[in-house]
Amino acid sequence: MRERSGIAHHALTVFVGQMAVMAFGVTDTIVTGRYAEASLAALSIGSAVFVSVYVAVMGIFQALLPIWAEHHGAHQSAAIGASVRQSLYLWLVASVLGMAVLLSPDAILRATDVPPPLRDEVRRYLAILAFGLPPALLFRIYSTLSQAVDRPQFVTWLQTGSLALKIPLSIWFTFGGAGLAPQGAPGCAWATLIVNVALLAVALLMLRRHPMFRPLRLWQRVEPPDWSQHRHFLRLGVPAALSILVEVTSFTLMALFIARQGALAAGAHQIAANLAAVLYMAPLSLAIAVSAHVSFSRGAGDEVGAARIARTGFIVAALMGCALAALLLIVRQPLATLYTTSHEVARLASGLLVWVAAYHVADALQTLCIFVLRSYRITLAPLLIYGVLLWGVGLVGGYTLAYHGIGPWAPWRSPAPFWVASATALGLTALLFAALLRAALRAHTRPASAQDGHA
Repeated sequence: MRERSGIAHHALTVFVGQMAVMAFGVTDTIVTGRYAEASLAALSIGSAVFVSVYVAVMGIFQALLPIWAEHHGAHQSAAIGASVRQSLYLWLVASVLGMAVLLSPDAILRATDVPPPLRDEVRRYLAILAFGLPPALLFRIYSTLSQAVDRPQFVTWLQTGSLALKIPLSIWFTFGGAGLAPQGAPGCAWATLIVNVALLAVALLMLRRHPMFRPLRLWQRVEPPDWSQHRHFLRLGVPAALSILVEVTSFTLMALFIARQGALAAGAHQIAANLAAVLYMAPLSLAIAVSAHVSFSRGAGDEVGAARIARTGFIVAALMGCALAALLLIVRQPLATLYTTSHEVARLASGLLVWVAAYHVADALQTLCIFVLRSYRITLAPLLIYGVLLWGVGLVGGYTLAYHGIGPWAPWRSPAPFWVASATALGLTALLFAALLRAALRAHTRPASAQDGHA
């Protein structure tokens, strides 16, 4: 019972923080939606590009959670500090590569046929966020470290408090006032940049001053690169990061392909995507908590306890996914109306939310599975499954159905076929991940004599 309450507290704390972060996106979507339909479309495209880049490089640092959590479970505090310092080399490389993409997005915008009238606003939006990427990634390292040592509240406090800064800044920069000209979607980017810098400043102060972090000895001189440790990071982090890249781009590239249908379709899709992302925070928070506690147990040598935590997490993820999907179906019309003053955009978005509900159930299950699989160092198989199903079935299938038709089905020029195909792909992914997780739990809880005999 104590174990379950600890996981529940961890998950709830992470959830509150994740919802605060999602409130950034909700705020920007509502603000730009009420500013101009074209700005909402530009935000949809620009945020799709930024999120793809950010999540791809951030995935490397998120994948360090099992490593640091196992050190914590084994009471190896100094090893955590040395590992964190080594992760700074990865941060430097990831920041340079990510900024290069965000500052030169023209090839992406041309390849996805983004309408020329929207490109200038998208470029300005991404150029601003490029300088917000390095502090955002450093804060991600702080976030992963806090979750690994079972102190997620250190992240949640900062994320929730930052809303008091983000909301008024987004409104002010977007609509203008007090001598500032209206900036549309780029105004939201300026607000995000300021918040990212403020979050990092407070996080560094916490790492320097809070007694919880003193045993980690974080503030020693940064050692030269430890290539053996970096190889360990990359063996876990690169497949995990690529998996996240495939997962997120299968989601965000929908916005770029839908953009060619015009501002109405792009705006409606942005509302649907934003609500899908908000719902995702619940299984994501649970997955982070469960994977951290699975790694704690594994670091302490308790494989049976780790498996028990994983199985309980899977059941909770399934129940949570179904409950939130049902709630979305009930309130989808008023939710769509909240986001925009355009009746046409709201009507189209309301129809898309039916498919978002189905998408979420599968998303909840596969999210829990892939996080726990990383605790067992299983990263390559999920990457291959993601590539085949999310890109092949979800993205390519949706594009083909929307613009070319499939068999007896004529082209369905709407955002809906992208959501239909993606929900189908995620459902298949969840089934395969569940099978992988079941096999991993069996392998690690088999009696020692059986494992020796099998070997």
